[in-house]
Amino acid sequence: MPSHQSINPFAILQKYYAPSSATYRILVIHSVLVASKALEIARTYQQRHAEAALDLGFIEEAALLHDIGVLRCDAPGIHCFGQEPYIKHGMLGREILEGEGLPQHALVCERHTGVGLTREEVIAQKLPLPLRDYLPLSLEEKIICLADRFYVKNPEALYRPMSLERIEEKMGQYGAAALARWKELRAVFL
Repeated sequence: MPSHQSINPFAILQKYYAPSSATYRILVIHSVLVASKALEIARTYQQRHAEAALDLGFIEEAALLHDIGVLRCDAPGIHCFGQEPYIKHGMLGREILEGEGLPQHALVCERHTGVGLTREEVIAQKLPLPLRDYLPLSLEEKIICLADRFYVKNPEALYRPMSLERIEEKMGQYGAAALARWKELRAVFL
């Protein structure tokens, strides 16, 4: 991925979230932890694969913005009182970041849910999403997707990273294909 013009993710978040709100606090803590984990994964990957020209600045920014769409969702447990089902937060985040002129960051939003979703999974699970694949494609997208699995937005567990075993158990609840995608990402990056 070519290097890009850097942005201030916190300024963008503050356009949509009141900095004094519980939602902002939860979102920022989660996103900072995910960004830190993503950068750790990316740096380790680069040490093993010197030819991988990862854009660390983009990884940090996109990880900080990956959940910007939650404010439009009905998720009272994280103080979000929008109208949309939570599964749509990635798609909604894409819309927000495209509106901000950040199309690459927007794709991270849309493609990070779980370990990505296929069109077939959208159909089989009757998810309220447009019928298409929502799979991370670039190395940067895959790294952010992987890092996001380690942290939840539950206020009681914000700071506690999940173990690899617990993540695998959770991925297994979403079916064999999701578990296989998790195992593939884990094998490549961890």
